[in-house]
Amino acid sequence: MNGLQWLLFIGIIQLIHFGGTYKLYLKAGRKSWEALLPLYNAYILMKIIGRPTWWVILLFIPIINLLMFPVIWIETIRSFGKNTEKDTWLVVLTLGLYIYAVNNSDVSYVKDRSLNPRTALGEWVSSIVFAIVAASIVHAYFIQPFVIPTGSLERTLLVGDFLLVSKYHYGARVPMTPIAAPMVHDTLPILGTKSYLKKPQLPYMRLPGVSTPKRNDKVVFNWPIDTVRYFRDPSTIRVDKPIDKKSNYVKRLVGLPGDEFSIIDGKIHIDGEPLVLDERAKPQISYTIYAQKGVSSKLLIEAGVKEFMRTYSAQNLNQTQANALYRSGHGVYNNPNGNGFLITTMSSGIDPNLIRSHGLALSEIIDKERNASLTEQMVQKLQSYTGIDSVVKKVQPKGQFDATIYPHSRRLLWNVDQMGPFRIPSRDFEIELNPTNIDLYKEVITEYEGHELNQNGTQVLIDGEIATSYRFEKDYYWMMGDNRHNSEDSRYWGFVPEDHILGKPIFIWMSIDGINDGISNWKIRWNRVFTTVDGEGEPRSYFKHFLAILILGYGIDYFRKRKKNTKA
Repeated sequence: MNGLQWLLFIGIIQLIHFGGTYKLYLKAGRKSWEALLPLYNAYILMKIIGRPTWWVILLFIPIINLLMFPVIWIETIRSFGKNTEKDTWLVVLTLGLYIYAVNNSDVSYVKDRSLNPRTALGEWVSSIVFAIVAASIVHAYFIQPFVIPTGSLERTLLVGDFLLVSKYHYGARVPMTPIAAPMVHDTLPILGTKSYLKKPQLPYMRLPGVSTPKRNDKVVFNWPIDTVRYFRDPSTIRVDKPIDKKSNYVKRLVGLPGDEFSIIDGKIHIDGEPLVLDERAKPQISYTIYAQKGVSSKLLIEAGVKEFMRTYSAQNLNQTQANALYRSGHGVYNNPNGNGFLITTMSSGIDPNLIRSHGLALSEIIDKERNASLTEQMVQKLQSYTGIDSVVKKVQPKGQFDATIYPHSRRLLWNVDQMGPFRIPSRDFEIELNPTNIDLYKEVITEYEGHELNQNGTQVLIDGEIATSYRFEKDYYWMMGDNRHNSEDSRYWGFVPEDHILGKPIFIWMSIDGINDGISNWKIRWNRVFTTVDGEGEPRSYFKHFLAILILGYGIDYFRKRKKNTKA
């Protein structure tokens, strides 16, 4: 909806409000015209129903207003003697239109009515509603919880880290989808259905923040090309979502608006200089590890390596044993080089309890070369082992085309380790259009800035007009994971527009190892609980400090009550 459409919509709402309440305003000793003026009518209505005037603010906060409207409807009819349970259900189920019937009936204004709930149930419902209102305000405009679902930022942020994401650092983005369930994202829990209506849509607005996105920041944002029903949806069903209902991703911001960006042999360069990461960054890159006597899993685990595959062989497997392995998430295959079977697992291997309970006879295959994602510290540790012959970085050569890499054009022979150089678009930056950069920026011009772009031979037409240049209307960012060869990031889907930025992770309040392996395999990483995301040196846990303050608070409260009871 554009500005004129929103003004028309607001005008219609005001007329609906006036038609259903002007007689009630008169019966409350006010003027009928006071029911017509926007904002002023809400202020007067708060006076009539005896509620604080700051409630008016809540009526204009997206998402929060959906919770407040039913409250205001109920308070309005109760101010005119309609207190029965039937009246309450009627006004809620008719979306407030029952007020029209009250407006045109013989009712009297109840001045100085009691504002306290009449029943224990009413008090309980009232408390729940305003708890949800308060939590929704915090969730939408200040702090939002987030769980790391994938290993794209390993080892900086780990799978199973529970984050608090600050909305106020970059300025809270006002919800763009105003009709949506509070405190959920794009899907309703249990029901598995959409949590929002696509229309109407509010224009992009952001409240003032305390900082702007900076290079090396970890950033939570909406995945620009999201068309899946929900995160990790296995189906191919396409869903076109509003910006603020696209899946949330977290990556490292490595490219700012206006930067000249390139990747050379896997290393990021900004304006021709290698990017220097912050002190806590622990980027991982794919390596091949060689050892004449075989690369043992034990050595890899000792070096801190977690991302590698293990293979076991079994001469015989019955159906029950195979099914047990399948259910535990392992791959079972016929051995192509002989009799028996091969079982593939992640680095954690096969649970000894599973082996014992099903009588499995397995032996691990120790290959002479194995692939793994390693940090620099892991590489140095492996190189120090006498049993390891060499550790070689895997880098795709320059000029080798990878069709999965943005912008998926053979004019740009890019791959995951070799990209650019190219300019990251910034607001008001103007480019001369040519076949190569049209491939790079076409999605920006059409999908994110809403223009129609066509090519007629060598001519470029934007919105039907011949164009030789283009001036960008937004700022854009380049996001990448620290787990460089195991991260779906801007290398695959391109630029992140400024209106997709959600917030900045600031705090890890809980961290669970094995969170995707079933609750029986969960292990709390106590050294990461109550740690900050940014800062100098290794993360430091403040959990003990929190417990000390909590115990102190309970102690003070206990002795205060005890002292009060002694005096009584």
